[in-house]
Amino acid sequence: MTSSPVVTVFGSLHYDIAVMGPARPRKGETVTGTSWHPKSGGKGGNQAVSSARTGVATAMIGAVADDDFGRFLIANLDRKNVDHTFVRRDAAQSTGMSVAIFDAEGDYGAVIVSGSNLTLGDGDVATAQDLLNRTTLLVLQSEVPDAANIAAARAVKQAGGRVLINAAPARPLSGELQSLIDIIVVNAIEAEMLAGVPVVETLDGALEAAKTLANVFPEVVVTAGGAGVAFASRDGDEILIAAMKVEVESTHGAGDEFIGVLAAEIAFGKTMNAALQKANMDAAKLVSTPEKDRV
Repeated sequence: MTSSPVVTVFGSLHYDIAVMGPARPRKGETVTGTSWHPKSGGKGGNQAVSSARTGVATAMIGAVADDDFGRFLIANLDRKNVDHTFVRRDAAQSTGMSVAIFDAEGDYGAVIVSGSNLTLGDGDVATAQDLLNRTTLLVLQSEVPDAANIAAARAVKQAGGRVLINAAPARPLSGELQSLIDIIVVNAIEAEMLAGVPVVETLDGALEAAKTLANVFPEVVVTAGGAGVAFASRDGDEILIAAMKVEVESTHGAGDEFIGVLAAEIAFGKTMNAALQKANMDAAKLVSTPEKDRV
């Protein structure tokens, strides 16, 4: 391990197309939009950019195609000071992409096509072994194959690093992957699926879910939308942080902003309470910023 912290994000990169409209269409309905724009996305890419923005050394391990979408994503990582040495270019695939449709209130629905993200695996881990040996905190998501996440997590744990997973989108985690996780971050929907019990999207509901999941994972963070965030650990620690009250412009990317900042603060050695406070504040700033003004 190095004395300077390193956050490594192993995960997804998507070329996003954001469409603005008065409402999201219902089944069979056509809605006239007002504007659209491309943006860099994928939970992995977003979280890496948010981590790097804090000043911590941040690297991305991922896969894109040798196409315009892939070049767009690589250029964005370069501008945002994310080390993309281990983002593989795969000429046989298409770059992952998504379409997100926003309504007038800033809420959205999205469809993703994973493409090259589904090719991540042992080869990518082996190629980046030196980086993983130096990693303070590895950040994972559920937009790449479970086996790939296991391989990356195992490499970092063997080198003495820690593993944080944002278990999104919601899907079951294998027992092997669960055993490698130090910190899990989920929203109410994801917590409900993993905990197997109903979760109310309130601070108290989030805390109860976190305490249940702490029977499986050492440290658990459950976000509760506009209510705030709850934390529980296997050792019995509990933290409740209310959401900051802001005027919502767009909720798109708020979760990824929270994860990236949280990971960076943990890597810097901050207490969990301080890390959660900072992540909560930065996510609130993001949702209060119009999509067109985000950099």
